[in-house]
Amino acid sequence: MALRSFNPLALVDPYIAAIVGMVGLATVLPLHGEGAVAGRYVTDAAIALLFFLHGARLSTAEALVGARHWRLHLVIFLATFVLFPLLGLAGRALAPNLLSPALWSGVILICILPSTVQSSVAFTSIARGNVPAALCSATASNLFGIIATPLLAGLLLSARGGFSGTAVIDIVVQLLLPFVAGQLSRPLIGGWVARHKALVGLVDRGSILLVVYTAFSDGVSHGIWHQLDLGQLAAVLAVDAVLLALVLAVTHFGSRLLGFSREDRIAIMFCGSKKSLASGLPMATVLLAGQSVGLIVLPLMLFHQIQLMVCAALARRFAVRADEASPEVDASSSLAGAH
Repeated sequence: MALRSFNPLALVDPYIAAIVGMVGLATVLPLHGEGAVAGRYVTDAAIALLFFLHGARLSTAEALVGARHWRLHLVIFLATFVLFPLLGLAGRALAPNLLSPALWSGVILICILPSTVQSSVAFTSIARGNVPAALCSATASNLFGIIATPLLAGLLLSARGGFSGTAVIDIVVQLLLPFVAGQLSRPLIGGWVARHKALVGLVDRGSILLVVYTAFSDGVSHGIWHQLDLGQLAAVLAVDAVLLALVLAVTHFGSRLLGFSREDRIAIMFCGSKKSLASGLPMATVLLAGQSVGLIVLPLMLFHQIQLMVCAALARRFAVRADEASPEVDASSSLAGAH
């Protein structure tokens, strides 16, 4: 009877299946030309809506608490700009022949990039973590990365380049302004947003699915599947997976040893382990001009997909555990975190 009632589909996380489906859809039907432009506009709009809703949902006091949480931000910055580069350099030193020089340069590129903002905040929200701190830390990481990434590239990749004022404007317009607009709109719509938490969850998940589809469409359009054989592809995937696993382990156990709360540990894990494809691709084009940029950014594109799928599974698991631990408590009460 037990065997008859066993349903293997029940073991498949629907959200992970949706992400894999977006990768498959982008491989078969990638966006081109005007479709790619429209896809980027739709994705940008979804991300802006996500931050607007978070701004309307979070009280100003919670946002200020997140901004003042300097210990958490310091740990995330160290993971992003110190731990990652050290692991990348160690991997290249220990196994220099595992990947070609261009692909190892791509791995180092991953390690010196800032954190993502939209997926870090979305996954922290899904996992019932400290959303205000995640928002502040991931945004600051992107702003700091505009200066830090070119400097680290010059040191580790012999690349030249400077920070881009356009990148600062993009961050402000796409992320900070919608959040501030949501904060200002909170007296009018804050109650409605609080009563429709499922809407924020839908935007969280939907924005990530759009990011996956548009990003992978761009990679397919640039012929990433024709630039290396299966052996090299497997090696890149293995290096990316090990790199992510090590950072997740260090941020998880390290933040626990440092005495952070559950909500803070979630924010540290998701912000400290992410790398921004949106920042990485344009930065690579500028910093690595004249080199094999298409092949160098391939590890980043694959890492981006791995981090989304792994962190989606982790976020769902954290959310289930939180709901099981306190089913009667409104999940929104845990978003502010401790400290």
